[in-house]
Amino acid sequence: MAQRLEGKKVAESVYSQILLDVSLLSVVPKLTVVLVGNDPASETYVRTKAKKCQSLGLQSETLHFPADVSEETLIQQIQTLNADPTTHGVLVQLPLPQHLNKHRIFEVLDPLKDVDGLTAANAGLLALGRPRFVPCTPLGVMEMLKFYGIDVAGKRAVILGRSDIVGKPMAQLLLNENATITVCHSRSRDVELICKEADVLVAALGKPKWVGPAMVKPGAVVIDVGIHRIHGHLCGDVDFEAVENQCQAISPVPGGVGPMTIAMLMKNLVLAASLQVKKKIKN
Repeated sequence: MAQRLEGKKVAESVYSQILLDVSLLSVVPKLTVVLVGNDPASETYVRTKAKKCQSLGLQSETLHFPADVSEETLIQQIQTLNADPTTHGVLVQLPLPQHLNKHRIFEVLDPLKDVDGLTAANAGLLALGRPRFVPCTPLGVMEMLKFYGIDVAGKRAVILGRSDIVGKPMAQLLLNENATITVCHSRSRDVELICKEADVLVAALGKPKWVGPAMVKPGAVVIDVGIHRIHGHLCGDVDFEAVENQCQAISPVPGGVGPMTIAMLMKNLVLAASLQVKKKIKN
């Protein structure tokens, strides 16, 4: 039977450290979420983030814009938040409506307030092996592997998906820890054979129960980043029941990576507040 990588257990240890770190700060970290439109999943995520901030004694606010908001209006709002000393972290909730250029919007954001790690400055630091703010989901995966004592050095790691927010930073984080990386995407060939060679398999491709037993090497560590609701039940990109018995360790859905994403957002927020306090003192 595979070891279950329970994200909630890991997240609680992160929150204990956050409470200590916050007690040493001279400010109360504040997160501002920019939400556009009325996507139900996004609204649920935003409420969850706000509740977690409250439970940790952190501040939060949500700026909710209609789906047809102009790009210029959003950029002006982000510039205002950049200049606001009481706002330490800014998160632009994805996905955005198609008429908005997310790259242009993120490049306006102050990298020191980019708690989702999506500006070019923070992505570049990660690529150089000097991470500052890292996207929360892959950062949470690394925290979970560390918590459970899973060493990836020298291991063959395969990532399914190449998104800016999960796949690409996941590959960079694993590479920084000396894993050998393969990233599979929609144009990749022989994906099943590639996955079968993985010591560590990270599924982040957005297809429910797509990863089955034929794709998993016996004794592999399987991380499921996907989340889908089918017939009222949640599942991931991995067919958990079919795969579990041949893994060394596997993250369930729900209860695996999900709690870690929120925990890493809180961790990034506290780091952002700390860096901004230090910058102010230095100046």
